[in-house]
Amino acid sequence: MSEFAVEALNIVRTFKDNEVRALDDVTLHVPAREVFGLLGPNGSGKTTMIRILSTILSPTSGSATVNGFDVVKHPDEVRRSIGLAGQYATVDENLTGFENLRMIGSLNHLEKKFVVNRSRELLEQFGLTDAANRIAKTYSGGMRRRLDLAAALVANPPLLFLDEPTTGLDPQSRQDLWAIIETLVEGGTSVLLTTQYLEEADRLCKQLVVLDHGKIIAEGTSQELKTRLGNTVLSLSFANTADASHGAALLDGISSKPANVDGTVVEFTVERGPSAAADALRRIDAAGITLTGLTLREPSLDDVFLNLTGHKAEDAPSGAIDDAPKSRRARKARS
Repeated sequence: MSEFAVEALNIVRTFKDNEVRALDDVTLHVPAREVFGLLGPNGSGKTTMIRILSTILSPTSGSATVNGFDVVKHPDEVRRSIGLAGQYATVDENLTGFENLRMIGSLNHLEKKFVVNRSRELLEQFGLTDAANRIAKTYSGGMRRRLDLAAALVANPPLLFLDEPTTGLDPQSRQDLWAIIETLVEGGTSVLLTTQYLEEADRLCKQLVVLDHGKIIAEGTSQELKTRLGNTVLSLSFANTADASHGAALLDGISSKPANVDGTVVEFTVERGPSAAADALRRIDAAGITLTGLTLREPSLDDVFLNLTGHKAEDAPSGAIDDAPKSRRARKARS
């Protein structure tokens, strides 16, 4: 058996009579029994890749296997071996939590006794036992997302696709869902996670692929990507945007990489943080500009992404196609 839960080779997917390339020669090797991250903004191609791997879409060219099954030649086998949870909960709001899980079991043609026992087990695992007989429309957003994830696990699949599962959740609900994902992986589940939350990728993913405009622009561990950026981020805050622009010009050459100017904040990645900060202070003081703040910090995945793409992870590229999953299609992939 392959050491990879997913192997996708040179995947291309076009839309609008080949005018738009949602995926452009993307190759992925997703190891079994860990969380693998697809990182990128809306429209970068993350959800398109998930749709191809879950057989909702076919690739324009390239090939992919999921749990050893070819996604084009053996779609039924692929669907039986995966669970899929998207960024929008696809539970039926007019059914109870327990009824939702039983419905998914029925769609997967599972034996009734197994489905009943499995549903009770999942409701307990996801902290929903007390709400099992409540109509789902009375659930909070976090509860619905947990129920949606539980539904993806009714058939006990070895591989779980999570397409931006924490979108729109409050910080505590996100933390709760992360803990659940970590527990699943400890139990042997493989997870392919798409996200535009850098903190989420940093915490959960052993390996990362960064997508932008349908292309892979970087890959490696979180630490490897951070190391590529530089040792330290020097952040300077100014009283107004005019001072920030002037300050960025004054500090030209303090780093081998261009400055990132965001409103009144100017940031550089530097190799020797303390000496660079001292140099910056001397230049700014000589120009008679007052700083409102200065910090040195370790680089984050946000810094990496901005350096690689020129824009923040939450910014959708101009002209990008809508990458949001359709709930009806997401449910079809489970059946």
